[in-house]
Amino acid sequence: MERNALEQLKAHLMDTHDEFRRLASQHSEFARKLDDLEALSHLTNDEQLEESRLKKLKLRLKDQMEAIVSQYRSQQVA
Repeated sequence: MERNALEQLKAHLMDTHDEFRRLASQHSEFARKLDDLEALSHLTNDEQLEESRLKKLKLRLKDQMEAIVSQYRSQQVA
């Protein structure tokens, strides 16, 4: 799928799909928290664990969002 078309589809889902919007919001929140941690010059052990946890959660959310995009595309083709 062309990048522009994919971005348009994601924008459409943000406007119309509650679960996609919720996942995207959480993904953004985790990204902000990761940015805050990465801004620190040194991470404590707890901060390193939190960074790892947030990365895994963020990836899981991205996978869920991509599944919704894929499902929506397959419905559009059918």
